[in-house]
Amino acid sequence: MKAVLSASVVICAYSERRWDDLQAAVQSVQRQTVAAQEIIVVIDHNPDLLEKAKIALAGATVMPNSQRRGLSGARNTGLQSTTGDVVVFLDDDAVANPSWLRGLLSGYDDPAVLGVGGRIEPRWDGGQPRWFPPEFLWVVGCTYAGMPDTPSPVRNVIGASMSTRRAVASEAGGFRVSLGRIASVPLGGEETEFCIRTAAASVGGFWLYDPRAVVHHRVPTTRANWHYFLTRCLAEGYSKSAVARFVGSGPALASERNYTLRVLPRGILRGLRDVTRGDITGLARGAAIWLGFTATAAGYLVGKVHPYQPSAGPRPHIALGEDEGMTG
Repeated sequence: MKAVLSASVVICAYSERRWDDLQAAVQSVQRQTVAAQEIIVVIDHNPDLLEKAKIALAGATVMPNSQRRGLSGARNTGLQSTTGDVVVFLDDDAVANPSWLRGLLSGYDDPAVLGVGGRIEPRWDGGQPRWFPPEFLWVVGCTYAGMPDTPSPVRNVIGASMSTRRAVASEAGGFRVSLGRIASVPLGGEETEFCIRTAAASVGGFWLYDPRAVVHHRVPTTRANWHYFLTRCLAEGYSKSAVARFVGSGPALASERNYTLRVLPRGILRGLRDVTRGDITGLARGAAIWLGFTATAAGYLVGKVHPYQPSAGPRPHIALGEDEGMTG
């Protein structure tokens, strides 16, 4: 008989400017066809938001980030308080489809699955700019062209909608606090490093991407411009160089090689075909792919020459009690 796994959903938030988004995220979890065992909201070093959330977010457990400021520390704080078999992370500006949690949990039917990520659709406030190439939707934290169309093993999943076995997260010690976004600073890499590290520590374990588990990620107009696009590409390259220092350049860049050699050239060719069919913005999309790649590569090279040196202590160990129902 197949075991029924329980799920704890963790949502991390840091800014009152996203209050409406946070409320919508919590409500979307409460409307799931498979109920979460608990919803934990972690507030990242913002006392005013913490008090507001404790009063208004009925049905959720609200707590402060007890670790270093930033998304990694906030996620680790949430992890320490979960009791479900599977820990699920949802961004505070994302809204989940009602079948999202069911879709993620179905991936754990295979005992070799370490974690499952879902499809992240952009929800543009002002509409997607016509120059914005689908190959670079990762810039706004969404599923991008080139990712699988069916459930498939992947190197890493995207953090806006990701889950992992609680035992896996415990054994790994959580997310590395020297990586990851702090407030609005667009650094990252903590999910990639976490996925690579847990897979390397497992015999036969792998991460799964299931596009049937869908969330809608809000993209404000402040992220729909060339400045944010290029800044985020630079930051991604810089973050990737930091990940490479922990896991090696081979694992850190394995997916990027296929993306660079196959996905991006196809995107440029598609843009040129669009031009021949009368869509002049295809030229802008092709140019955005080239500029985005160049900026990302430049960020990586800068990170190799001038590596980021965070003032972080040792990676925290997340201990779970023996009576808390860990599953392998």
